[in-house]
Amino acid sequence: MAESMKGLHRTHRATEVSNANIGQTVTVMGWVQKRRNLGSLIFVDLRDRSGILQIVFDEPVIGTEGFEKAETLRSEFVIAVTGKVTKRSGAVNTNLKTGDIEIVAESLTVLAEALTPPFPVEDGVQTREELRLKYRYLDLRRPELQKIIMMRSKVTTLVRQAMTEMGFLEIETPMLCKSTPEGARDYLVPSRIHPGMFYALPQSPQIFKQLLMCSGFDRYFQIARCFRDEDLRADRQPEFTQIDMELSFVDIDDVIEVNEKLLARLFKEVIGVDIALPIPRMSWTEAMNRYGSDKPDTRFGMELVNITDIVKDCDFVVFKGAVENGGTVRGINVKGQGAMPRKKIDALVDFAKGYGAKGLAYICIGEDGTLKSSFAKFMKEEEMAAIVKAMGGENGDLLLFAADKNKIVWNVLGALRCEMAKQLGLTDPSDYKFLWITEFPQFEWSEEEERWVAMHHPFTMPMDEDLQYLESDPGRVRAKAYDITLNGYEIGGGSVRIHQSDVQERMFEALGFTPEAAQERFGFLINAFKYGVPPHAGLAYGLDRLIMLMAQTDNIRDVIAFPKVKDASDLMSEAPNVVDDKQLSELFIATVNPETVEE
Repeated sequence: MAESMKGLHRTHRATEVSNANIGQTVTVMGWVQKRRNLGSLIFVDLRDRSGILQIVFDEPVIGTEGFEKAETLRSEFVIAVTGKVTKRSGAVNTNLKTGDIEIVAESLTVLAEALTPPFPVEDGVQTREELRLKYRYLDLRRPELQKIIMMRSKVTTLVRQAMTEMGFLEIETPMLCKSTPEGARDYLVPSRIHPGMFYALPQSPQIFKQLLMCSGFDRYFQIARCFRDEDLRADRQPEFTQIDMELSFVDIDDVIEVNEKLLARLFKEVIGVDIALPIPRMSWTEAMNRYGSDKPDTRFGMELVNITDIVKDCDFVVFKGAVENGGTVRGINVKGQGAMPRKKIDALVDFAKGYGAKGLAYICIGEDGTLKSSFAKFMKEEEMAAIVKAMGGENGDLLLFAADKNKIVWNVLGALRCEMAKQLGLTDPSDYKFLWITEFPQFEWSEEEERWVAMHHPFTMPMDEDLQYLESDPGRVRAKAYDITLNGYEIGGGSVRIHQSDVQERMFEALGFTPEAAQERFGFLINAFKYGVPPHAGLAYGLDRLIMLMAQTDNIRDVIAFPKVKDASDLMSEAPNVVDDKQLSELFIATVNPETVEE
């Protein structure tokens, strides 16, 4: 039977008790991790967020009634224990911070009883993730998850300290905004007061933080909740948190300097990692050509090699056709894997097709130098020799090739080199390799919309020397945009913003907006810029993804207290869900059956 606190006061968390407390009477509270009944003695491991502490129940000390109560304890009962701290009577447990002490209980209060949990509340549990997420409040009791959530709290606390010390002001921006559908889908919120009208939840505080620069606040930051209605994957959620910032009277180097100081402090104080400053920089073009990715993992080599000039006149139609259609042929050298079985190579071909490839060509170099290849019969001997030489091929190597439009070749080989590194164990999660990617393309061509779209957003400033190409050759324009990447992930991105109204008008025109359409979507920002706007720039980190890497987990759900699953639902609270008709009628909303909607 659960009891009340009866005036009890917790004096220590479990691991706050130490050798310094030996001989003292303390009161601890927490959950029963484990109970061992040895007849004359009962041992209980008490767990709270700090760790585990052993409690000893000895009948002569606690009394018969207290001892009988201790016999009823089960896993996850919530208890309060008052007793004396002593040296351990048995063997020291070197795996515990409190492994050389214990508390001899003098009183026991059962604060709450518990059902048998559907899975063990312990680290390394092999339970299906769906079951753990359904009972997330139990899953969160596991020490490994509690450590991550506490790390996250420490990071946000340090961010606030560091940003304040660098002269930033924490300012909140609205959660109910106007929808400006450009990019990912908005989550919409119906207005009861304005029938038929909707707010949008913010995908980022972008426009508002630029308005804050117009307002003269100079340096702004916010730990901001953001929402995007898009397909999920392991490192993405429909609602997420950004460390958001904006600075006035700055250019690229100023933003990078601030953020390198911030990252260095976070990694040193939270996980004890020293970041060598300055962080290297690489242009977008170089990153794509070398790694096939604008967020390259530089912990290993296996860089892309362009062999287009060698094979452009060959008789292998796959290579020749790709070049004739304006594409390229590139490859990677997987060192020491020349003896890979055909079955595994076929699996790599299927992997490549998942990233848009029509196939994957290969050369296996035997230990004796003989070549086994999927396309050798179409090639001259000197062409094969030239390819192997260009690829740096040696005996025992596996050479893999993709041929298509640049975008597809980059996607395929960029993903393939990371997959091979994963299979071969070439990456160490404790090896943190940061890299700034700069000079992104200002635009990318949308086949679907048949127009140029902004690679970042419409407010990104082009490189000064590329402004001349804004109308005549948009694909040539580079942006004053920059991403900070870490071990194959983009952890933050930003840009210098356009602050001249004439450049902004040219940008909208290049993106296909009429002046009326631009005014309709972004009028309040355009109007604000007429009243004197300073040069400004900003950056935002994905906090969840940053914590994921700091905690060395590959699942973003591990770093969020109550995450969603891949279909954007919450298995624990069963959201989203139906609402009653009265709520819908108050909002002037009627729902339709999806099966009756024509495609």
